[in-house]
Amino acid sequence: MSKPTNQTLLAAKEFSRRAVLRGGAAAGAVALSGPVFIRNAMAASEINILMWSDYLPDGFIKAFADKTGIHINYTGIGSNEEIINKMKANKGQGFDIVSPTNNQGLEWGPLELLQPFDMNRVEIGKVNPAMSKIGTDGWNFNGKGSHWLPHIWGTEGMAWRTDLYAPEGGVPSYGAVWDEANAGKTMGRPHSMMLCAGLYMETIGELDKGAMWGAYASEEAMRPTWQKVADWCIARKKNVKLLWNDADTQKNGLLKEGVIVGQTWDGPPLALKSAGEPVQYQAPKEGSMAWVDGMAIPIGAKNTDEIYEFIKFAYDAKPAGEAINKHGYNSPVLGADGFANANYKKNFAEAYPGDALANLNPWPPQAPWYGKVRTEYVNKFKSA
Repeated sequence: MSKPTNQTLLAAKEFSRRAVLRGGAAAGAVALSGPVFIRNAMAASEINILMWSDYLPDGFIKAFADKTGIHINYTGIGSNEEIINKMKANKGQGFDIVSPTNNQGLEWGPLELLQPFDMNRVEIGKVNPAMSKIGTDGWNFNGKGSHWLPHIWGTEGMAWRTDLYAPEGGVPSYGAVWDEANAGKTMGRPHSMMLCAGLYMETIGELDKGAMWGAYASEEAMRPTWQKVADWCIARKKNVKLLWNDADTQKNGLLKEGVIVGQTWDGPPLALKSAGEPVQYQAPKEGSMAWVDGMAIPIGAKNTDEIYEFIKFAYDAKPAGEAINKHGYNSPVLGADGFANANYKKNFAEAYPGDALANLNPWPPQAPWYGKVRTEYVNKFKSA
């Protein structure tokens, strides 16, 4: 079975700083046709945001408030399941912006809990066009227009303590999480570490090539593949010390919990590295998992003008670039990396050496049935 092409994440193969800068020259500037913002009229206003727990650094929040007078009520989350469950429970009420990942469109569409953006009020030309295309292609529900805008992109790969571990040959592998040599000193997020265990299993002949991507085709294709993966992971579960579900747990694992190597997002270990800790993050030989987290408006959003002011600020290259220095991820905003520090550029080059950017694995679009079946096997692993 061959790996499917995710048209809506074409940018994954071009996620380099050079590609972003080239895109900026081509895209040009877009003028707002929406109403002019008057600061004094919104001096005491607020916006309620449900977003990944480390995406809005204190400096970004303060700078936004200083410029607009709008106070951000920030609720941090650690998974797409948290966002969807909270929106289902509240029937789309309580928040002005939520932050689903690019591959979740098939999950969100049938729920009818989001409203389309007024694109006349969005400076969409300021972001990488391949990433903005995700919204128009995969999040145009019922022909009403894009229900999703790109906000932050990154990858999931391998991180390790440079003073305690070194990958064989200098290039890490997802297999290190399960290796007997690292028993009791590894970590990962259950559902993604199991998927990536499958990618590793393909390289050692435990699964057919392309089996993990073929599992997205149907439940009939998925079950035999994930049963093999679950059995393989359960047999090696004793080697895994820590299961994480948010950025802080990843950081604590590497600094305080005795983890020497683990599967992580790029942001947390790179933030530690930038702070001078002996930590490295790098794309593994099997390829990093690439994602774009976005912004969406729930049907119950109350603060419409504030929403578009937040988007305008988030798409300003200067605050977007300065935030990179703190959260450690990457921005789709064209030219944002020009406002990031030299340390970010060094970290980026070291995280994606050689052909690593050409070898990214975009998370495929996830149908509701896929998530349910995956949860079934993840629960078997967790309870084993």
